[in-house]
Amino acid sequence: MADSGVPDDEVVFDAPHRIRIFKSGRVERYCGSDPTPASTDAGTGVASKDHAISPDVGVRLYLPPAAAKEGDAGGSRRLPVVVYFHGGGFCLLSAFNSIIHGYLDSLAARARAIVVSVEYRLAPEHPIPAAYEDSWRALCWVASHASGAGEEAWLTHRADFSRLSLAGESAGANIAHHMAMRAGAEGLPEGARINGVVLVHPYFLSDGKVASEQSNPAMAENLVKMWRVVSPATATTGLDDDPWINPLADGAPALGGLPCGRVLVCLAEEDVLRDRGHAYCVGLRASGWPGQLEVVEAPGDAVRQDEAIARFLNL
Repeated sequence: MADSGVPDDEVVFDAPHRIRIFKSGRVERYCGSDPTPASTDAGTGVASKDHAISPDVGVRLYLPPAAAKEGDAGGSRRLPVVVYFHGGGFCLLSAFNSIIHGYLDSLAARARAIVVSVEYRLAPEHPIPAAYEDSWRALCWVASHASGAGEEAWLTHRADFSRLSLAGESAGANIAHHMAMRAGAEGLPEGARINGVVLVHPYFLSDGKVASEQSNPAMAENLVKMWRVVSPATATTGLDDDPWINPLADGAPALGGLPCGRVLVCLAEEDVLRDRGHAYCVGLRASGWPGQLEVVEAPGDAVRQDEAIARFLNL
């Protein structure tokens, strides 16, 4: 679209074929907004349904076929629960997007777990910390079923809350980390506890350069620009001082307080943020956190990564 010359039509962020954000606040999204209805997937047999938690927050739940066949209340087998936060740089995609939906159908089947995918508000219309507040509300709603009571039968009758995990990719991994830290600091309803956290290609930044950025310097620069657009209140400081995007910042909650016994970090060889993921792992190990950290690096091997995630979630 041609620039009209009006100052408010200045482009402040542009990811070609993905999103364009204007100074006026206008946003043009070119991908990730195609919703897919909840259903029973013909290929996996996984059933899905949607639930509105509030006007701003919703979830899509996925139930594996073995449990779905038994009915909502029958049978005794309980399944792990995974609260999943989608990626998209805090400004793209949706829990109802066709790609996210297809991936979580597959994950629920492979991990034999109930998956709760969170629909949170996107920036820049709803800048940080809106995504975190929405995600916390969704996590607390899930945890409110831990006593065996609640409005969602799949969680009250099928969920094993001793195997409650958080997971996400990219920006979603960032959210998963912060939700775990907040759960450790504040606790969850009904005494629910986080068993494990899965961080896939986490979106973390700092001011210092890392070697992995050299694989695509333009993309690395765009990730910094994107953060400054989606989080204008915090991006006025250096990245090293911003706990939202840098979990190793001086003012960030101590990683030793991570309230789970297991963490899986998945890194990709070609990801410009790979070395920042490594730094997170180093920081976690050095923090005194007593849990078990597993790191999976799967160059071009998505199947190996997905199998590692499914195995981790089903323990």
